[in-house]
Amino acid sequence: MSIDRSNPAGMAKPTGYTHVTVVGAGRQAHISGQVALDAGGNLVGKGDLAAQTEQVFANLKAALASVGADFSKVFKMVTYVVNLTPDKLPAVRGVRAKVFGDGPYPASTLVGVTALVNPDFLIEIEVIAALD
Repeated sequence: MSIDRSNPAGMAKPTGYTHVTVVGAGRQAHISGQVALDAGGNLVGKGDLAAQTEQVFANLKAALASVGADFSKVFKMVTYVVNLTPDKLPAVRGVRAKVFGDGPYPASTLVGVTALVNPDFLIEIEVIAALD
């Protein structure tokens, strides 16, 4: 399945994401929001946004691999951060930059929320990937 990415003229240059992604017909994987739980169900990085973000991306990597995909196939990502403030962005963006490198980047939304399902969770990320 092809993924066409574009950043239209007249819009601000994005950093770490793409404004528009278009996916041709085919199969998609919708990965549920992942939190900072390891394979044993234990919280990783209590109180540490960067550590939790690392675990979340590790979980996403495992979920994508289970359907034969990787981060290059992700075309949509939604990130939820508890009590989001500008000083928290480097922790999230730093890990995301390690995962996506120079791209390609998915269309992406970053949302500040007051809480997640567990008060110890600081971040949750869901993705959609093209499979063929």
